[in-house]
Amino acid sequence: MRHALLLTLLVAMSSTLAAQAPPLSDYVGTYTDRPGHTLEIVAGDQLFAVQDSAKYKLQSSKPDEFITITGNKIPFIRDASGKVIGYEEDGKLHPRVSLSITPESAALARPWPLSKGTTYHYHPPANLHDGIAVASITHSDLGEATADAIVNSILNGTYQDVHSVLLYQHGHLVMEEYFYGYNATRQHQLRSATKSVVSAVVGIAIDRGALTGANELVLPHMSYTTYANPDPRKSKITLGNFLSMSSGLDCNDHSGTSPGRETVLDDAPDWVKATLDLPMINDPGSKGFYCSGGVAVAGRMAENATHMYLPDFAQKNLFAPLGIPRTNWTWNYNLTNANKEYSQIHLRPRDMLKLGILFADGGKWKGHQVISSSWVQASLTTQSQIDGTDYGYFWWKPYFNVPTPNGIQRVHFSAAQGNGGQKIYLLPQYDLVAVFTAGDYNSGGAPPNKIMINIILPALIAARSHVK
Repeated sequence: MRHALLLTLLVAMSSTLAAQAPPLSDYVGTYTDRPGHTLEIVAGDQLFAVQDSAKYKLQSSKPDEFITITGNKIPFIRDASGKVIGYEEDGKLHPRVSLSITPESAALARPWPLSKGTTYHYHPPANLHDGIAVASITHSDLGEATADAIVNSILNGTYQDVHSVLLYQHGHLVMEEYFYGYNATRQHQLRSATKSVVSAVVGIAIDRGALTGANELVLPHMSYTTYANPDPRKSKITLGNFLSMSSGLDCNDHSGTSPGRETVLDDAPDWVKATLDLPMINDPGSKGFYCSGGVAVAGRMAENATHMYLPDFAQKNLFAPLGIPRTNWTWNYNLTNANKEYSQIHLRPRDMLKLGILFADGGKWKGHQVISSSWVQASLTTQSQIDGTDYGYFWWKPYFNVPTPNGIQRVHFSAAQGNGGQKIYLLPQYDLVAVFTAGDYNSGGAPPNKIMINIILPALIAARSHVK
């Protein structure tokens, strides 16, 4: 009896709190973020902020107050009439400047528009005559049931904020689907998967003779006359040390105290100089730590050696040979604190796939050697370890533990990876290249990893077992 009474009281309290909570639509609109920049507040199943096309979820904590995924409290402010006029963050008011939001941001509220319904029927990818051959998934080792399982798990919310899925096997693109307002022509931010693009560009600079190889010393290619924290070991740092994130500098994005962590370097007026100014804590090549500053150094080294702006060199020597026009990508390559996009590239998913195919085929595209096979092999070979995971030259070398009827099977692969779920997976043992884009920023959930582990790889393993 007492338990029933308690349950009744809890239900009543919950209903009262729900009644007190303002509708999420109260907060929708465009707000000033910082001078010259805005963000949008969008309402779906929950509230979220959108900045530079990236979605950040906000969890309700009490009426008119939400909490970010990093724990920051965001109270919304109302005027005397009860209308929301802005939000506060760190004591600073960010006024609402408009009640409207862009269609692109509104589309991030659900995987598909309501007009498309919730029923999925597989269809082969379109032939866009862009150099990527297409075929039905029935001619692969996957089958329509795999495509159905992937899409339905995204539509029903099992795997949230997946923006695209592209599966390429046996020389053909067999699945291509887009969600949350994205499509084949829309560019997507790559975040740290940009590092793998830089690896390709550096490799081509070596192939062209501008650099002698990964063992080339870094400092002779820089124009700085002095460095903070002088240490004779700095003169021994090689290009390969930065590409493998084993420079020996105190640069660790995953440490809250490292002076070289990304959140600190981003505020520096010169990211390259700030990285090279860091104190040495290890001998070059001895230990690996995840260091985003290293990609700035490697890119600047290639620029200085080729005497070309890195994006221009990339277009001429990487993208153009792959049939990727300059209009297909955006790259604000400015290595200073004026760059609020972290110098990341924006690519179309099909062009991400081309990069994956290029590396999967030993640097060849349509029979033409775009990058030397030796550089591709070195990039995809373990050069160091980062947080216990094998790492090449700006390419990851992890593994998945995949559940099968015969127990857990470990599957190794190579990957370009970026925050939010930007993925290029290379699995040569299954002749598969898989590309995902996603918006699961800063949560660590990695929905593409789960789709690979729970749907795609079990299907491939089963197909391989059936053949045997």
